[in-house]
Amino acid sequence: MNQNYEESSKILKALADPNRLKIIDILSCGEECACTILEKFDFTQPTLSHHMKILMECGLVTSRKEGTWTKYSLDIAQANRSILALMQIITPTEDCICKSCNHEKNTECK
Repeated sequence: MNQNYEESSKILKALADPNRLKIIDILSCGEECACTILEKFDFTQPTLSHHMKILMECGLVTSRKEGTWTKYSLDIAQANRSILALMQIITPTEDCICKSCNHEKNTECK
């Protein structure tokens, strides 16, 4: 399996923040307006915008405008792909990167 480590790293970094994890949890219930999300935190709107930008850049969250409001939703397909990618990293498989190394002869990994 060709693993996209850059993409996986970006997602893991985004999820490493407890506020962003909470946002993902909130959005797991369905689409929410930024103002509704903000009510659940003790920080400013620019801080929320920063968190949402990071979550959108890694593909976990999408947004749409509705008048003057921005509505956010979880991209379930991307979230599932991310979970599968992580599972492939931590699970030994036939096409695992460790299979491309010849550890017995102490040669370098490809």
